[in-house]
Amino acid sequence: MRAARQWTAVHLASLPWNNWAADTVHSVLLSVSELVTNAHLHAAGTAHLVLTWDGVCLHVSVADSDPRLPSPRESDAEADAGATSGRGLGIVTTLADSWNVHSCHGGKAITACFRPRGGPGPHAG
Repeated sequence: MRAARQWTAVHLASLPWNNWAADTVHSVLLSVSELVTNAHLHAAGTAHLVLTWDGVCLHVSVADSDPRLPSPRESDAEADAGATSGRGLGIVTTLADSWNVHSCHGGKAITACFRPRGGPGPHAG
């Protein structure tokens, strides 16, 4: 998971909004950690991390070989207060502007979208 965060941090540094959207950077890094951790816990293979910046949204995709599609918990009441896991997708739901999951290549991919705020518009400069 550390390697995924470090790889992501290097790539985020190349984006034009990296310096003025610290909250988004932190949200992306935490979400990468959660998504990659989930992939390693639930899939019987490697996880594939892809970052795509389209000028408006950073798409963070993690694909794995587990065909089971996850869903977030309905509420915090469903989470056992003493549980040490089971909150990853809830964290991503809170941090990302949107997310989706779809089946692909015998497994699944979860993609979270992050729109940086607080700086110039997407076409500035």
